[in-house]
Amino acid sequence: MIHPDFIWNTSLAKNIKKYKYFDYSVNEALFLSDKEETTINGIIENINREYHSNIDKFSQDIIISQIETLLNYAERFYQRQFITRKISNHHILERLEKLLSDYFNSDDLATQGWPTVQYISKNLNISPTYLLSLLKTLTGRTTQQYIHDKLMDKAKEKLTTTNLSVSEIAYELGFEHLQLFSKLFETKTKLSPFEFRQSFN
Repeated sequence: MIHPDFIWNTSLAKNIKKYKYFDYSVNEALFLSDKEETTINGIIENINREYHSNIDKFSQDIIISQIETLLNYAERFYQRQFITRKISNHHILERLEKLLSDYFNSDDLATQGWPTVQYISKNLNISPTYLLSLLKTLTGRTTQQYIHDKLMDKAKEKLTTTNLSVSEIAYELGFEHLQLFSKLFETKTKLSPFEFRQSFN
């Protein structure tokens, strides 16, 4: 609807990448309340009115500022949607938990490595950007941080319920190098894997 040249070299052109919802899928559309719809329609009417008025040196700046206002409201309404659409969002989180649990309990970790963000998004049938926005709003964590947290939960389980060496556990969890496992574990728990295991004995 808006030619890229129209926003070239404007503040909107510099900031447009911050609006992550441009990468959402069609099925992740924004659900508006009646009040929100009125707000959005009012902004679109302002843009339309300005577009059909006599063009002067202020026209582009005014339309650009209205577009930015529209995008900022969309950002606000998406954040609200992540919080208020509890049932659908909790379903996604439940499916995410099961997906990671099944993956970590299979042999895939040792043979294929950690699940990627793309793998998770594909299996949940949502876009990576939407998943990131949802998790950031509901848990305060990125998708990668969420994967790491679940990975460390599995590491703690193996350290406390098996006699496997730390090296064997690192391998089973998809780490090629013990040092990487130890570093991530210590970052998350403030203890080395060995110290964590000792604290349970």
